[in-house]
Amino acid sequence: MIIRWILAGFGFLLASCQLSPPQPEQPVQPLKRPNILLVVFEDMSERIGAFGDDVATTPILDAFARESIRFPNTFTTAGVCAPSRASLITGVHQQTLGAQHMRTHAFRTQYKPSGFEIGYAAVPPPEVKAFPELLRKAGYYTFAGYGGWVISNKKDYQFGTPFTVWDEDVETASWQGRAPGQPFFGMVTLATTHESFLFPDEPVLDAEFARRTAKRNKRLLADAKKITDPNAVIVPPWLPDTPQVRAEIATQYDNIAFTEKKLAVLLSDLQAAGLAEETIVIVTTDHGDGFPRAKRSVYDSGLKVPLMIRLPENEHAGEVRDELISFVDLAPTILAMAGVERPDWLQGRNFLGEDRDTPNDYVFAASDRMDAWTDRMKAVRDARYKLIRNFDEDVPFFQPVEFRRALRSMQALEAGESAGKLPVLQGRYFATPRPIIELYDTKSDPDETINLAEEATYSGIRSRLSTSLQDWLDRTPDWSAMPESEMVEAMWPGGKQPLTQAPAIAFRKAAHGGFLAALRTRTEGASLGFRVRGSTNSEWQIYSSEVLMTVGGCIEAKAVRYGYGESKTAFACAPEAPD
Repeated sequence: MIIRWILAGFGFLLASCQLSPPQPEQPVQPLKRPNILLVVFEDMSERIGAFGDDVATTPILDAFARESIRFPNTFTTAGVCAPSRASLITGVHQQTLGAQHMRTHAFRTQYKPSGFEIGYAAVPPPEVKAFPELLRKAGYYTFAGYGGWVISNKKDYQFGTPFTVWDEDVETASWQGRAPGQPFFGMVTLATTHESFLFPDEPVLDAEFARRTAKRNKRLLADAKKITDPNAVIVPPWLPDTPQVRAEIATQYDNIAFTEKKLAVLLSDLQAAGLAEETIVIVTTDHGDGFPRAKRSVYDSGLKVPLMIRLPENEHAGEVRDELISFVDLAPTILAMAGVERPDWLQGRNFLGEDRDTPNDYVFAASDRMDAWTDRMKAVRDARYKLIRNFDEDVPFFQPVEFRRALRSMQALEAGESAGKLPVLQGRYFATPRPIIELYDTKSDPDETINLAEEATYSGIRSRLSTSLQDWLDRTPDWSAMPESEMVEAMWPGGKQPLTQAPAIAFRKAAHGGFLAALRTRTEGASLGFRVRGSTNSEWQIYSSEVLMTVGGCIEAKAVRYGYGESKTAFACAPEAPD
């Protein structure tokens, strides 16, 4: 275990101290903490050979899987990127953050017929922080992005990007910006598996965004090879089996084969830098496939994702662990890897190491507004059964989400529905009313097509899962229980973004000369940052304790609460001489 690996090193240092006490001029070096690299593919279910997909051509991912622990029962908290990423980066479910709608910045803006007027940033509870900020506060260098790759620095948390989360968050970011010996946490998004890269060269939707996206795809996928035979792919029962749909599914496989080469570059660079043996590498995706009834849904096709964790020295390589993992579990697990204390407000659990928590009995997910279209759904899943509660049963499952309509598969569904030629299952997604409760046996029915909710044989399972779902909603504050307009008014009164109060700066004499600068702000839950004038590091540093200042030295400080506007910058100089 990585925790055992860390403790073993600590034990070695402790034994050394007992045998040969260190001299003052040769202090014991602190235990070296592991680097951690999180690689997130976009919109990709388990279409990997190592996860049992015989169509996939994924030699790089397969090789990585052989060096890693695989978790084949991993689920995101939403079937769409921004809410999913909000829960991933905080370890808190998106509806507790107010980040459940896709997207917050689209609220009341470009999407009609919403009829609303403003966009907003979600305002999480004041105690909630992104886990990279907690790592940074504990001494880690944090970065998002790599290689100059498009959108490799994707954040998309719905509450803005507080300046305290990342040391560096541009597409060319890397571990190279850290101080010598400083551990790092990096998050790299591999974007070319995204739903939009399924758009065909000749758009099937007469829309400017579709034409613009097609041009982008030609440029960014210029080196992608057509290696997947459309006749070999498996068309799920919830999509029409047409040549166009088969071609689209084949494109997804080809895009994965193309994109995994970037993972190879990243791993090679890590090896060349001499960092591979001291870096934990985590590979996953932000949610399931980009196809209709997968993306934006709470079916397994939208939530079930691959997860692989490679430990230093390939410890536990090749193991497969079947326990249920939720995306809210990544934050506490990564904090444990780094030896950082876990805050009480985290909703996930640590699933690695000797001190790991008891495995999940259930995982939970939600879907709310998608662009202009609201459809509130909640889901709970155990190792076998899935229960979905539809709060808006008079709303069809397939609403006219414009972005999705640019897919060949969605066009095929709409054409079949218009002509009245869809099979019963596919036609069901356009029909109302929908069942309030859906219940599926994912073992006998992995595509979740046979609703067992009204079957007397399954009444006990339905009751147990319904109770678990309600318990979850009761213990995790759920902003989606109220209209979005009321939620926004509570977060942004009068439709205006609250501003963080500027920090106050106070100085006191240091024990060995100079001064210590203390920062505070009256805004509850605000994070603080500072810059020392004349320092070799001109970037904003995260504030965790008093800052040692020279006599007459000057400091800048600012603050931000997540979802609020940044404060004004405060400036002060230490006294020119002790009092």
